[in-house]
Amino acid sequence: MEKEQVQNVAFEIILHSGSSRTMIHEAFKMMRESEFENAANKLEESNEELLLAHQTQTELLQQYSSGETVNTEIIMVHAQDHLMTTMTLREVALEMLYLYEKLENK
Repeated sequence: MEKEQVQNVAFEIILHSGSSRTMIHEAFKMMRESEFENAANKLEESNEELLLAHQTQTELLQQYSSGETVNTEIIMVHAQDHLMTTMTLREVALEMLYLYEKLENK
């Protein structure tokens, strides 16, 4: 795989995980305003973006596992970091949504 192709894959991962991160922060705002159903919907929407990023990552891994040489670029390291931290942030947001709802219903 050529350098440009690896960079394009990295930017696609960054694009989708960045969109997801923005949606997660929108969901946090909704949680603070007790808009729990909207927050849950926004977190589901954010997951769709994460799935697109993960699908792109999986395609790259499949190429690598089939024997194709994939040179690591620093932008790919950044993309992987971006994806993993956004996935973790979403998991935390889901827990926070549960806690916000629980506090509201006391």
